[in-house]
Amino acid sequence: MVQSKHILVVEDERDLAEMLQYNLRRSGYRVSWAPDGPQALAAVRAQNPDLIVLDVMLPGLSGLDVARQVRTNPASAKTPILMLTARAEEADQLAGLAVGADDYVTKPFSPKVLIARLEALLRRSSEPVAATSAQLRVGPVAADLSSHRITVDDVEVKLTLTEFKLLVALLQSQQRVLNRNDLIARVMGAGIVVTARTIDVHIAAIRKKLGIHGGMIRTIRGVGYQLLSEVGESHISV
Repeated sequence: MVQSKHILVVEDERDLAEMLQYNLRRSGYRVSWAPDGPQALAAVRAQNPDLIVLDVMLPGLSGLDVARQVRTNPASAKTPILMLTARAEEADQLAGLAVGADDYVTKPFSPKVLIARLEALLRRSSEPVAATSAQLRVGPVAADLSSHRITVDDVEVKLTLTEFKLLVALLQSQQRVLNRNDLIARVMGAGIVVTARTIDVHIAAIRKKLGIHGGMIRTIRGVGYQLLSEVGESHISV
């Protein structure tokens, strides 16, 4: 019998934490709970969960600080993080993505929606990236698919799982324009309903991490995105 995945729920609101645990257990997951930041970090070290559901607003240590420390520990650096936030502003979402969250869900939320997003994250973390080559490069940006590494000017850049798959999709597009729905299907998986704005927030986080080369990802208004070979290039192909 295949052992069920272990989910760590980090949430200080007891009623919400109990609701999440109940629904996750009903869906077949093993679940543990941490009510604050320090206990969350201790649980990650001791239990090595398969995925972390992490609230932003926590006592003791914020969810952003927890995510940052999870990502700096080699043992948990690749553990998927689904962040919960009570605020829908892009700045708050970007802050979570910048410290290593793979996806976010805003409160209030449907347990079915959260579990669907969680399951999509678990699938993405266990499935290999589809590609014809283990090495991809466009200008200064390169991807090694076998090791899940991205380098810019030969310097490694740390991306979350979602960011990695988005950037790989753009690298594979060979400068074609990819619309938001195509990116959602490629990265989030079939049947996962997210807004196009979710992709926009992830793209903004990738641009920031690419530094001076962030402008290589060009927004095609009303359509989607295109990865250029250099900043300022004007080529468009659909």
